[in-house]
Amino acid sequence: MNKKCVAIIFAVTMACVGLWAQNSEENLTGKQIMENVYNRKVPDDLQGNLKMILENERGDQRVREINQCIKSSGKDEKKIMFFTAPADVRDTSFMSWSYDDTSKDDSQWIYLPALKKIKRISSSNSNDYFMGSDFTYDDLGTRNPEEDTHTLLRKETIDEKECYVIESIPLDKDTMYSKTITWVLPSSWLGVKKEFYDEDGELLKTLEIQKVEEIKGYSVIASSLMTNVQKNHTTQMQLSNLQVNTGIKDTIFSERIMMRGM
Repeated sequence: MNKKCVAIIFAVTMACVGLWAQNSEENLTGKQIMENVYNRKVPDDLQGNLKMILENERGDQRVREINQCIKSSGKDEKKIMFFTAPADVRDTSFMSWSYDDTSKDDSQWIYLPALKKIKRISSSNSNDYFMGSDFTYDDLGTRNPEEDTHTLLRKETIDEKECYVIESIPLDKDTMYSKTITWVLPSSWLGVKKEFYDEDGELLKTLEIQKVEEIKGYSVIASSLMTNVQKNHTTQMQLSNLQVNTGIKDTIFSERIMMRGM
């Protein structure tokens, strides 16, 4: 077989492969897309400094500074946060254990230094807002796609990048959100925007990813903005000094460390 024939066969083969891949992606269901988001590549562990900026309708700001560590084991995730500023929240800490198993409720704790007491956050309080922010305790955990029904609504462009737009409706009706709508970037399977709707079906909050950093091959969210459109209140999360796969020990995710600090 001459070189010209080989080149033609190779070109046709690659074109077919490309067409197959394109068709496969176009035929994805809403559930498959959200499974890809859930299963996207994440580091074994991550740590960094978190700045939480809260702003009310008058433009008044409150800033909270936090040291954060996250460790993943399969799809289970452990997170611990230590507040370092301002003085009124210094030494407060928060810990969560999120489980892939949908039959298990996430475990969450908060340490209040003024009371010298650790409080466990019950599932009935998971819809409470975290430290005056626009994020609920439930928002801080991971959500298994099996907990919702997902529908692909359309494709839409954000910042010149085409996204899938997915509507997700909780199977458990005992939740503060009647539905969420997520804009998913297929190149990274990252949700870059999310809308949260209240029990009456009205828009409650919007989450926008403002900055993503590539660290050792991982796409890490470095800045996000949650806006409560009903209260005209925002919370911006800014991550800095990010490090991944440093070998964080399981032992730091404990009530003892919550009280003592790192």
